[in-house]
Amino acid sequence: VHPSKLDFFCKLGYGKQDICKVLENLGQEALEDDVLKELIRMGSKPQALESQAQPSPLKLIARGSCSTSPGSKWLGEDESDSSDHLRPIVIDGSNVAMSHGNKEVFSCWGIQLAVDWFRERGHKYIKVFVPLWRKEPPRQDSPIADQHILEELERQSILVYTPSRKVKGKRVVCYDDRYIVKVAYEKDGVIVSNDHYRDLQNENPEWKWFIEQRLLMYSFVSNRFMPPDDPLGRHGPTLNNFLSKKPVLPEPKWQPCPYGKKCTYGNKCKFYHPERPHQAQLSVADELRAKTKVSLNLGKEEEQRNHP
Repeated sequence: VHPSKLDFFCKLGYGKQDICKVLENLGQEALEDDVLKELIRMGSKPQALESQAQPSPLKLIARGSCSTSPGSKWLGEDESDSSDHLRPIVIDGSNVAMSHGNKEVFSCWGIQLAVDWFRERGHKYIKVFVPLWRKEPPRQDSPIADQHILEELERQSILVYTPSRKVKGKRVVCYDDRYIVKVAYEKDGVIVSNDHYRDLQNENPEWKWFIEQRLLMYSFVSNRFMPPDDPLGRHGPTLNNFLSKKPVLPEPKWQPCPYGKKCTYGNKCKFYHPERPHQAQLSVADELRAKTKVSLNLGKEEEQRNHP
């Protein structure tokens, strides 16, 4: 079991034994939403909820004190600071800037658009990584637009420069992608980039799983930063769940039965029957047997009355 995947579900309060059992059934590459659904289906409860179910002993609290015991709140009970439930964001500054500049210009305005988008959602931890040599004056072979934005983001402790230096006139640049993946992995956050980091996936198996599950791709549409609503595909989590530490499962949507009232599958039918919401879904044969049984019982009762 990948330690990062195990650690994620342990943070939600589930036991290691239940998590390992589900991962054995679904496979190590299962999506987080699928594992979470299976844990709920098994009836496994987070330890925080189990502890709430047990009556807690009374505690004496000093007069005037309004403190509460730690761990008494879980899954969105405290809505005053929703940022606690949002994942840290690590932005590949070079990738975002070049994408906004149509791969011709290093457009710092693209980085600002991405940062503002996550700020508006309430994310508190946002880091942007850019090579240090981008502080140098722009050259004809590497144009930079709105370079002052980098200085402003650095002042706000959002932008981080990765090391680079010159040795005998040649620039020596540290691999900024490794900084991005390492920080996002350690923070259990999300990587914002259109890069797949295939070399780093082959370098570390834990990073491979993390990049596959936590890479948020994006597009720029008329100076608008737009990540997809389904970051891991049609059957994956929604964008809100993807960016949240504690995803919320959607309510099941029942598909109406195509046969309607003519359906003969009864309780074996997997579709929704609006015409009998509070009735047991019996097949036609079972309904006939039930009616026959009732009529036979009524006949026996009349015979007993007539022949005491």
